[in-house]
Amino acid sequence: MRVCCLQEWHVSLVQTHIKYIYLQKCSIMEDSVEVILQDKRCKFSHHTKPGVTAASGALLVGCYGLWTLFALPGFWKVPRCLKVPYLPSCRTQIQNVMKLLQGRAGCLADLGSGDGRLVFAATVEGFQCTGFEINSILTGYARIKACWKGIPPSTASFVNQDFWKTDLSKYNNVTVFLAPGVMEVLGKKLERELPDEACVIACRFPFPDWTHTVTEGEGLDQIWAYDMSTVRKLSTQAISR
Repeated sequence: MRVCCLQEWHVSLVQTHIKYIYLQKCSIMEDSVEVILQDKRCKFSHHTKPGVTAASGALLVGCYGLWTLFALPGFWKVPRCLKVPYLPSCRTQIQNVMKLLQGRAGCLADLGSGDGRLVFAATVEGFQCTGFEINSILTGYARIKACWKGIPPSTASFVNQDFWKTDLSKYNNVTVFLAPGVMEVLGKKLERELPDEACVIACRFPFPDWTHTVTEGEGLDQIWAYDMSTVRKLSTQAISR
């Protein structure tokens, strides 16, 4: 009986790992090779020429290499268990985040801001934003892009800083697009630091121990919003039981 249970647990673990790798690869290719993956009008023949196949493979390898260049810098500063690769948000995800932030204002922290696309969208809605990004290349790119857009640092700032070591208590809005393996740890940090009126928005991967207030979208574009006062109340009730 015990051996059988262990086998079932191992199969479930492998399936979960494969699903996570699949989601990561979908995210990685969303922007860099979007035309290749999403253009349904392109139908390849079974008799594709070797030269065409080789060229397509080279393009995909080149895109992956470019993504790796952006993903790796800064990783050595973060403990292995908290490392998260750069996965850019797509337009639909950003739109869903903005929907859940409607009616809110104040300071917003984007944890793992990447190239700053979500921060720029939030500044349009009047938020005072700070993007935390450990990758110095992405931080520099986001700053240049903000300068090019004419957005002052007082409205949108990007800091090359580890948010795990940063006190987030001054932010009443927090957005995160991280890997599922770090969400539980991040949840504990946010519960300790954020004010009761804070709203936390999670993209694609929800907090496993939190009850969301509202959600938007579905599948890879699903977004969850959490009210910190509600999260703390339910957490206290669970502990007292």
